[in-house]
Amino acid sequence: MRALFPGTFDPFTIGHESIVRRALTFVDEVVIAIGVNENKHTCLPVAKREQAISDYYRTEPRVSVHSYDCLTVDFAAAVGADVIIRGIRTVKDFEYEETIADLNRKLAGIETILLFTEPELTSISSTAVRELMQYGKDVSRFLPQGMGCERADEIKMDEQ
Repeated sequence: MRALFPGTFDPFTIGHESIVRRALTFVDEVVIAIGVNENKHTCLPVAKREQAISDYYRTEPRVSVHSYDCLTVDFAAAVGADVIIRGIRTVKDFEYEETIADLNRKLAGIETILLFTEPELTSISSTAVRELMQYGKDVSRFLPQGMGCERADEIKMDEQ
């Protein structure tokens, strides 16, 4: 079974890594899909995110990384995904993900599997990590070891 794990991943955190690791216990393959959304303000360019995540998983053949700029269900079909994987931290996340999962099922018949974030990771979000980075804080404890981009001087605003 191939799972699509879509997100912005700006940056890819230990919470995201946890979802991938846990998903690999019940799916054969995870496609990490970096969504390009013109309406979303990002700090790290898509190419840098894609390269960093690909480098991180270079020794894991069951993980691939791609970027896309279409509807998630269309990209899921293009890569032959059987399910969509999403992580949720809060009730607010659940309500949003439930709505999107319902739409995806109605549009394309694809199911979404929601994984609850591990309790010690619930406070970690890409938004919070990005803000800490912008203020020059060391965020290495929130990123998978060896992921890079821990310091503010490594951030380049996305020109998209």
